[in-house]
Amino acid sequence: MTKRRCSNPEAPLIERAFDRKREELGVRCGFPPEVEAAARDAAGRSAAAATGHADRTGVPFVTIDPPGSRDLDQALHIERSDSGLRVWYAIADVGCFVERGGAVEREAWLRGVTFYAPDRRETLYPPALSEGAASLLPDDARPAVVFRLDLDARAELVGSTVERAVVHSRAQLTYAQALEHVEGGGAKFTGEEWADSLVLLKEFGELRRAREVERGGVSLPIPSQHVERSAATRLGYELEYEEPNAAEEWNAQVSLLTGHVAALRMLAARVGILRLLPPVEKERVHKFRHVARALGFRWPQETGYAEFIRSLDPAHPNATALVWQAKRVMQGADYAAFDGEPPADPLHHALAMPYAHVTAPLRRLADRYVLDLLVRLEGGGQPDRPERETLGAVAEVMNAAETRSARLERAVVDVAEAFLLRERIGERFPATVLGIRGGRAEVQIERPPVRVEAARPEGARFLNLGERVEVRLAGVSVEEGKLEFVVEE
Repeated sequence: MTKRRCSNPEAPLIERAFDRKREELGVRCGFPPEVEAAARDAAGRSAAAATGHADRTGVPFVTIDPPGSRDLDQALHIERSDSGLRVWYAIADVGCFVERGGAVEREAWLRGVTFYAPDRRETLYPPALSEGAASLLPDDARPAVVFRLDLDARAELVGSTVERAVVHSRAQLTYAQALEHVEGGGAKFTGEEWADSLVLLKEFGELRRAREVERGGVSLPIPSQHVERSAATRLGYELEYEEPNAAEEWNAQVSLLTGHVAALRMLAARVGILRLLPPVEKERVHKFRHVARALGFRWPQETGYAEFIRSLDPAHPNATALVWQAKRVMQGADYAAFDGEPPADPLHHALAMPYAHVTAPLRRLADRYVLDLLVRLEGGGQPDRPERETLGAVAEVMNAAETRSARLERAVVDVAEAFLLRERIGERFPATVLGIRGGRAEVQIERPPVRVEAARPEGARFLNLGERVEVRLAGVSVEEGKLEFVVEE
């Protein structure tokens, strides 16, 4: 199978630039005919593929995702139990559709993940599977790997099971709909058999968040920068910063707990793939403490990094500058396969617990193999030699794919910023200093929401973090996704 080019010389300038970035990063475009045909054939065998699965169609699962999503990896249901709460979590069973060694699997290994851009997605699996037969859409029963998580009154894990089962999602909800139902006292979906589950999701999410705080976990409150299609703008695309709503955060806690259960089971079996993040280095924290104090934040010596981050007031005038600096404190996470002796430090230190990726098999290659492994372990089996070798190989593929995905995400934003500002060369923009790197200043422009580096003239005065400055746009290249800004004295 050969790499396919998807650049279109007739496409708008910004989309040609997106194509260029995809090609530079080696992102595969479209699927070869033999892969599409194999996917359609697999989609047509879904009923037969689920032979031997348990029947969980009586559980009123629902999915909660962004509007318009079709690749639905997870469905959930939460209910009261004698111990506290019981969480049912169904995850799309890719292993039922994608044969090992087949054309679809081979193509997926060349991708690793689904690559997202505002003009289109390059999916891990063909849409016939990822947005059709394998997706947990509410139009029919689907095969899944189902976790049953039993929790006590504090939402601590007291027991779990993993099984292949047939499930039937009752509804496809958005985060906004779920939040509206909960904040409205459960009135939006009154009468639906799954309505109370959404209210319990809030209880679960808040309890699990409290347990995370107790463990010493920490997550940075950084709004995500996105490029979105917009029919309301002349350019067709717009930049925005998006902060997740509470329902998205509650839902994320289900995924995190499931990933924790997966990690514990693999550690006990001494084989698997973990998601590792090293602890914060003391020297990095020491430097960051100086930055925080320079920005006007009180940080008592006895207060640790995680506690300080959780105490941040988002209304503080320098909160954005501080959080941007905090990104450099923690290093990136990696996939680590093990067979025999587990990693010396098996923790994801931002979560303060062992953790594995397992809940997005339609979008991440590794998750399918972890799910297959967990089902085998649940049945008392052990992976054979080829399966163990596959786990080691897939971890390497994932680390490379995640790096490319992050680079594409940044490149897309760079292109969009250049496109939006291409006709504004020479203009000045108010900005906030986020950092100083050599002879350049990292700045945040408010309108449009652009975060860039700006050159500082030789001999320019010292700039303070959080300081308000003006920057002038000196040059633009949409094709390269580059902006040239200069700090005005």
